[in-house]
Amino acid sequence: MGSERRERMRVLGARLRALRADAGLTGAALAERAGVGQPTVSKVENGRMVPSLDVLDRLSRALGLDESTAGEVRELLAAVEAAEETGSSSDGDLFTGLVVDDAVRGARLVRSFQCVVLPAMLQSAEYARHVFLTSPDLDAEAVGRAVAARVERQSLLYEPGRESVFVLTEAVLRTWPGAPSLMLAQLDRLLAVESLDTVRLGVIPWRRPVPVLPRHGFTLCDDRSVVLEGFPGERISDEAGDLARYEELFGRFEGAAVFGGEVRDLLMQVMREFRELQTTVTR
Repeated sequence: MGSERRERMRVLGARLRALRADAGLTGAALAERAGVGQPTVSKVENGRMVPSLDVLDRLSRALGLDESTAGEVRELLAAVEAAEETGSSSDGDLFTGLVVDDAVRGARLVRSFQCVVLPAMLQSAEYARHVFLTSPDLDAEAVGRAVAARVERQSLLYEPGRESVFVLTEAVLRTWPGAPSLMLAQLDRLLAVESLDTVRLGVIPWRRPVPVLPRHGFTLCDDRSVVLEGFPGERISDEAGDLARYEELFGRFEGAAVFGGEVRDLLMQVMREFRELQTTVTR
């Protein structure tokens, strides 16, 4: 991470910390009002995390900032993002991942479509490790931190009052890193998650045509924002046009997917094929 970017993150964090003190709020109280995790407030205020615009706006509203002050902190965020363009791509990827965690954490309804890689909330730790190993220049410690953050996010799947809907293409189940044993464990996890009352898991089988050729994955967080996932990283949009477009796309992919017993049968079939592959690969 470049020194300029670090300094701008520090300035943004210090300003938000001062505004919180002026409002007479603790970090925990601000987090509750804004609907974000308390660690998020701490990381932002200490210059260790770049908030998304959505998270920053929620913090601003929770602090009761007037239009002028809210505009000021937005400009500080824009300065951080401008410095980020010339900073380390690996650090940027990790900070983006943390921002996306916050977008998901604050949502009561999460809908995710994926066409190549499993949704982050469904990844086993070993699968997630392979995902982060593809990021350039990440050392082992950084990968470990990223995996831990990803696994921590998954506790949301078990919270009452939340709903998560995942739609995958069958290609996601058959695109595998590492060894077949990794995918056997991963598919077993999908079977366990599919049984949760808070989760709906659907798969578009290869025998069905897709309604639209997918180009990348995306995740809708309530009706407030959409996380667009691709190279070189993820970005969050809260523009009405983007939300409407991806709402419509998700509905079409969901309509083409199988759920319930059909998806469990498909998962079991793919697991049988990975067991056969495991025998072949280990000979």
